[in-house]
Amino acid sequence: MGNFYFFLAIVPAIVLHEVSHGYVAYLFGDPTAKENHRLTLNPVRHVDLFGTILLPALLLISHFPAIGYAKPVPVNLSRLRKPRSQALYVALAGPATNIVLVAFSYAVFKAVVHLPDSRAVIIMLNACYYFGVANILLAAFNLIPIPPLDGSAIIERFIPEQHLPAYYNFRARALPVLMVLIILNAVFFHVGTSALGSLENWWLNRLV
Repeated sequence: MGNFYFFLAIVPAIVLHEVSHGYVAYLFGDPTAKENHRLTLNPVRHVDLFGTILLPALLLISHFPAIGYAKPVPVNLSRLRKPRSQALYVALAGPATNIVLVAFSYAVFKAVVHLPDSRAVIIMLNACYYFGVANILLAAFNLIPIPPLDGSAIIERFIPEQHLPAYYNFRARALPVLMVLIILNAVFFHVGTSALGSLENWWLNRLV
């Protein structure tokens, strides 16, 4: 049942993460996401069959920590009013949204936990717990400072201007490499598993 709740939680968490990138870019002058009809909460517009559905499901079935991704919201950094500085805010909008959703899950959990026991209350508590877990893991994972994760935008700030085109070219092609490394780690090395477990335990301790 826990895997079912987590799977239901990870999809909206990923979608909201992606929409926030496009919305912040739009605020800073880049309408690319809006032009591509990606500033919407309709999951069909954002779901990647492998990254949003199959990959998390396979990892959960295999008893590994589930991660996933949606179709990246298109952002044209050259259309931002201040590309070098505002690109950082666009990148960090996703993890920031996940953190806000964690706070929302916490508030709803604390409000519901005092209600009389019922099936609806139990469902709400489970939904809040797993939605919080999904958003904590997404925020923490995406803040890792390696391309193409959002945290790499921090490193990007220190790359000389003349090397940025090469870096952007590498970042655009880095996702398949990252996914292979994640799967290999999950199967053979388990690096970071304890960190993910610690984050989940931290969240549980905040709720009880």
